[in-house]
Amino acid sequence: MPVNPYFNNFKSSMEQTLIEDLVVESIKVYGIDVQYCPRTIVAKDELYGADTVSEYNSSTDIEMYIKSVDGFEGDGVFLSKFGLEMRDQIVLTVSLRAFDNEIRHISNQEKPREGDLIYFTLNPNRPQLYAVKYVNDRSIFYQLGGMQVYDLTCELFEYSGEQLNTGIDEIDALEAKLTTNMGAFGILTHEGKNIVTSAGYSIIRSEFNLDTQLQDAGDDSEYFQSNANGFIDFSDIDPFSEGAF
Repeated sequence: MPVNPYFNNFKSSMEQTLIEDLVVESIKVYGIDVQYCPRTIVAKDELYGADTVSEYNSSTDIEMYIKSVDGFEGDGVFLSKFGLEMRDQIVLTVSLRAFDNEIRHISNQEKPREGDLIYFTLNPNRPQLYAVKYVNDRSIFYQLGGMQVYDLTCELFEYSGEQLNTGIDEIDALEAKLTTNMGAFGILTHEGKNIVTSAGYSIIRSEFNLDTQLQDAGDDSEYFQSNANGFIDFSDIDPFSEGAF
């Protein structure tokens, strides 16, 4: 027999608006405040679909709900050939209405995109920066014929030469600390242009040190080596020489 037409009216805009109001209010009650930093694509590689010179030039406060409440998802922490990697994933939910009102007017993007950054804290003493890895715009079936939320799967952000001018000091400091681009240390005019020599090279501030920039802040190899030398002898020993034992 047919379904009840009074409750399964998928063309009713009033019912869709009611569901959206309830979703928005629920996120405001149970969610958290985050800073959303949309990515600006500068030089997109049309073959691979990547952008190696991404910029982040703004940030906006917006409310989101932590959907993965039981803990981090993803691959977790594991040891690869590149060292210890953190691949914890977290799923955040944002309403379409909130995104349109808070983000769309500054970035002119219709929905969240992979590569955007989200800055918030799970621990008051440890704010963290996450990058959007996947945007699910159909996380639930159409509620009375409409969609109300996006689900954003995010991982901890790994800096790889992006230009950070978000207005959040903790985020923008990553560029000065980790970038290997000398242009970021150039002396600028009042108009914001680099001062160059007669040969066309930028004049770089004295604090730029390539050896320091290339040093990984999370590299503990020297620490482990210095402590290991105290109780393990890593020197080569010839088992056939006299006095080897």
